[in-house]
Amino acid sequence: MDFDEYESLPTANVPTHMMAGAIAGVMEHCIMYPLDSVKTRMQSLTPNAGQSQSVAGVLTRMVRVEGVNRMVRGMGPVLCGAGPAHALYFSCYEAVKGSLTQKNQILNDHVAYFAAGSVATIMHDSVMTPVDVVKQRLQMYNSPYRNMLHAAQNIWKNEGIWAFYRSYTTQLSMNVPFQSIHFVMYEFCQSITNKDRSYNPKAHVISGGIAGGIAAAITTPLDVCKTLLNTQQAARTDGFFEAVKTVHRLGGVRGFFRGLAARVLFVCPSTAICWSTYELFKYLLQGQNEKRAEEEIVVNNPGSVVKSAVHSAALYTPFQTVSAMHRQEDTVIPAPP
Repeated sequence: MDFDEYESLPTANVPTHMMAGAIAGVMEHCIMYPLDSVKTRMQSLTPNAGQSQSVAGVLTRMVRVEGVNRMVRGMGPVLCGAGPAHALYFSCYEAVKGSLTQKNQILNDHVAYFAAGSVATIMHDSVMTPVDVVKQRLQMYNSPYRNMLHAAQNIWKNEGIWAFYRSYTTQLSMNVPFQSIHFVMYEFCQSITNKDRSYNPKAHVISGGIAGGIAAAITTPLDVCKTLLNTQQAARTDGFFEAVKTVHRLGGVRGFFRGLAARVLFVCPSTAICWSTYELFKYLLQGQNEKRAEEEIVVNNPGSVVKSAVHSAALYTPFQTVSAMHRQEDTVIPAPP
């Protein structure tokens, strides 16, 4: 399968694209969730939260003092929000990327990837920002909340609906550059590890991991500010600039890099899982859609001319390369007697 055919798979069928994105998002967040909890603890500006320890030290202390279940506390809102958020995320990315790269030849491809990543992030964060608020309140040391409903009700009652979006602008200021760098780096790595842009699990894992790790390291200072706004620990903070001042006052320049190792260790495998899962389901689901469409053509128009069967067969063998796909041969299917 050549570059244009593979890259056009999700944009040709929005439900396929959204389903692949939703599955990828849930897999990404849930598998690596314990490290996300460690990262939140390490970014805390309050004492006794384990922020001065190593990743292994915080994780060990969390399990020993608070129990094994503490590692996954707060996963409930993530399960509810990650699917819809990532469905929007990938569908917007593919649609905007396809529009800019195929219909507007003026733009450089990397500029198109950057723009597509920015639009996708705005849609994604509109769903995930309230989820992150509830999740991080549950993840904090000595959290007073019993579960996600208890946390959401208390936040609504005591702080108002604005509290769920207090960090939205900060989240965008972090995630727009994060996702833009992420997508540009992913496409760049793909141009090296997967030049023919076929389905290649190894290339997707490597490219996704490298892209996510680099983007995570660059945007860690903004993530620390976001965590402060979401948790409201150390001091009541409203707005990005106030968060920057608070972090600097309590932690100095080093305070902006709290949890850097945990963030990179969390994001790197997460994005590798996310991209490899997305590319797999994008490939398999589109293959099923192509098969059903071809069957309908045969049933409804048994004497019509269709593309060679080898063109469709390649969709169901992601680990094989079928060079015959590049031939534009037609096969006449005779009508049944």
